[in-house]
Amino acid sequence: MSLPSITVDHNADEQFDSAQLSQIVDDMIAEAQRLGASASEAGVSIEAGLSVNVRLGEVETIEHNRDKGLGITVYFGQRKGSASTSDFSPQAIRESVKAACDIARYTEADEYAGLADKELMATDIPDLDLYHHWELNAEQAIEISRECEEAARGFDKRITNSEGANLSSHDGFRIYGNSLGFMGMYPSSRHSLSVAVIGEQDNNMQRDSWYTVSRRPEKLQAAEEVGKQAAMHTVARLGARKISTCQVPVLFDAEVARGLLGHFVRAINGSAQYRKSSFLLDHLGKAVFPSRVRIDERPYLKAALGSAPFDSEGVATRDRDLLAGGELQSYVLDSYSARRLGMKSTGNAGGTHNVFISHDDLNQTQLLKKMDRGILVTEVMGQGVNIVTGDYSRGATGFWVENGEIQYPIEEFTLASRLQDMYMNLVAVANDVDTRGNLCTGSWLIEQMTVAGE
Repeated sequence: MSLPSITVDHNADEQFDSAQLSQIVDDMIAEAQRLGASASEAGVSIEAGLSVNVRLGEVETIEHNRDKGLGITVYFGQRKGSASTSDFSPQAIRESVKAACDIARYTEADEYAGLADKELMATDIPDLDLYHHWELNAEQAIEISRECEEAARGFDKRITNSEGANLSSHDGFRIYGNSLGFMGMYPSSRHSLSVAVIGEQDNNMQRDSWYTVSRRPEKLQAAEEVGKQAAMHTVARLGARKISTCQVPVLFDAEVARGLLGHFVRAINGSAQYRKSSFLLDHLGKAVFPSRVRIDERPYLKAALGSAPFDSEGVATRDRDLLAGGELQSYVLDSYSARRLGMKSTGNAGGTHNVFISHDDLNQTQLLKKMDRGILVTEVMGQGVNIVTGDYSRGATGFWVENGEIQYPIEEFTLASRLQDMYMNLVAVANDVDTRGNLCTGSWLIEQMTVAGE
């Protein structure tokens, strides 16, 4: 396997390139074998970045971070031990491996423990275009953050305060290897810009925010546009009213709907399944959504935030359906949970990779027309989601809709239902797909929910 040519600058005094890092991993695995381990896996990560916070035009914080770490896990049969360090010296590496071996000798054997199956390891590691360094200094970051905040504060005279703007740029490099002969590595980058402002009208104060994120700095939304979006959302919430308790259709804005998709992914996670702590327990092959709905995973999308050629155990990722025809097709498994369930790893050690739900050929405005009368939810709060039972109860804010059009902002109401019912009563998904994360979805229109108000 050819090594990437990238060199990761760790700090002003030293550099670690891919060849040196892979040698460190090899050395850890060899040392574990020398100490009697039957199997081992090791990983090294390096990250460097800049983060700037500006509030009311003044610089609040400038943070430069340069972090490195390595970890080793060893197995003596089914007994497992792990250790980590940020010291890359040969002595520290040897001490870390010894510590992991000492731990393993005293742990209880677990019949499901061990490396992922060799035949599942990635054999081809494609370039997914995940690394785009941004030549950005603190002065430039401050200027962009100020521009963003000024655009938000100057958008409307009702914007009276700011929680600040943040610009963040980070590069990372990860390498993983194990005693089965696997060695994989890739660099990545992540850049973001966000701002939150406060509006006031008739002694009523509201807050809202907006952000942009990408692996490519040139793909970030313009600073002025980010600021205007944050201000626009804040001003739209001013004059919010309370509503009476009712049962109406609910349209979840795309950013909020991401959470509903996330609850589904949590419920089909392998650990929730073998612990029997999921409302979708033993649902393979069963209907969970209407038959037109498909949910799939796409780990090979170029430059996407959730893309990865292999998971944290070296297992190859792959395009696959989680749900097709409304029926659950697969769980989300690492090697441990897969063995507990008598299955194979799905390449999801460490999480999922670019999960999409199918959408209809309708935008959010058209979904409002389709809903006619109900609520558009733009924010939820609280922890009222029970993955074991599916019970859903969240505080929310949003807008009251009549005749398919937004009438006025509303606040201090609670949405209540069960996730099982919400999924089966999904009327449509809009085409306003929000890709600013690992879970990608448009707005969701749910047929009916209980809304607790005054």
